[in-house]
Amino acid sequence: MSGGQFEFEVVGSRRRTPRVVEIDLRLPEGRPFSYIPGQFVTLHLPDGSDELRRSYSIAVPPREDKTIALAVGEVPSGRATRILFGVRPGDRLRASGPFGRFILREDETLPRLYLVGTGTGIAPYRTMLPGIERFLARDPERRRVSVLLGVRSPEERLYGDEFRAFAAAHPGFTFLSCQSRSLSDPPEADERRGYVQKVLAELAPDPAESVVYLCGNPGMIDEATELLKSRGFPLVNIRREKYVSSN
Repeated sequence: MSGGQFEFEVVGSRRRTPRVVEIDLRLPEGRPFSYIPGQFVTLHLPDGSDELRRSYSIAVPPREDKTIALAVGEVPSGRATRILFGVRPGDRLRASGPFGRFILREDETLPRLYLVGTGTGIAPYRTMLPGIERFLARDPERRRVSVLLGVRSPEERLYGDEFRAFAAAHPGFTFLSCQSRSLSDPPEADERRGYVQKVLAELAPDPAESVVYLCGNPGMIDEATELLKSRGFPLVNIRREKYVSSN
């Protein structure tokens, strides 16, 4: 399935953070939904006489139960927020997709990957964890992967526990939670104070051996891209996916 229109059934939803709801979806009759980790779907939401179109990265690797999940961030007074934060099991949502080329290239020739995301922009990296495991296994002595999540405070650390568990099980993988407003009390070992692009700059990725993925807030992506270019990164080694908030 690629780019066509179809209908999802809502299986369930839950609050993941104070400002993020995760929605589980499946195709009717248990049909499989095929996608590449890192891709997104577009929801077509009726709102009076209007149709709202909102795109969300798929937030889970392929599951045996054939469901997918979308992490939906709250937009204050947003029309799509009002609809999606109120869905119930059994509701139907029209959609199209999957779309996008923001995918993990497991055959990367460079050994160092930095995966940077703000807010729900961390969702594609969650889907990539099986691929990251394979990437690391091909050359465990040289290959390294770092995930950097940018949020305001500890309670907004979306999927942080899962990335921490993955880091504990894979020596070549590190996770950093970059928090612009507050840290835990006392601060945890993987927390950093400041915007995620500033923490990335402090890590000083080497353009001769690194590829950087950027997903989320357009301002973060633009600033990080300029920083990386100034340090000698070719654009081919900067992969980008911008999230634009709509009401």
